[in-house]
Amino acid sequence: MLQEGTVAPDFTLAGDGGTEVTLSNYRGRKVVLYFYPKDDTPGCTTEACNFRDDYSQVLAAGAVVLGVSPDNVKSHVKFKLKFSLPFALLSDPEHRVAELYGVWGEKKMYGRTYMGIIRSTFVIDEEGTIIKAFPKVSPKNHSQEVLEVLEG
Repeated sequence: MLQEGTVAPDFTLAGDGGTEVTLSNYRGRKVVLYFYPKDDTPGCTTEACNFRDDYSQVLAAGAVVLGVSPDNVKSHVKFKLKFSLPFALLSDPEHRVAELYGVWGEKKMYGRTYMGIIRSTFVIDEEGTIIKAFPKVSPKNHSQEVLEVLEG
């Protein structure tokens, strides 16, 4: 996983709005880049809804939120509409960006091992440097942890 002090690798992914989103287009703003396993599953919904509920504070801190998962754009649109999510969800079906950030790895559930997204978040400053990395995030209070970093 990428460490704090590292320049965040640039990427372009398909967004839920039918447009492509490029990380470097957000230079001059802080970015909360969070990777999550799957749309509309319990932990991912908790995490997304907490970011939604705290979004005005995120914006007030001069930041935007970008969520990334392997789900396709159609799934993202459905998830976003169902829970009124105010931020972009990006589709990384080949997990290319997840691999760049070191958050694609081996997971275990119900006795089986498989590859997937390791729920992680990166707070990126206005110049594109990772100022905080959260590995293996617990979704319940995570948006509050991120706000503490943003509000410094």
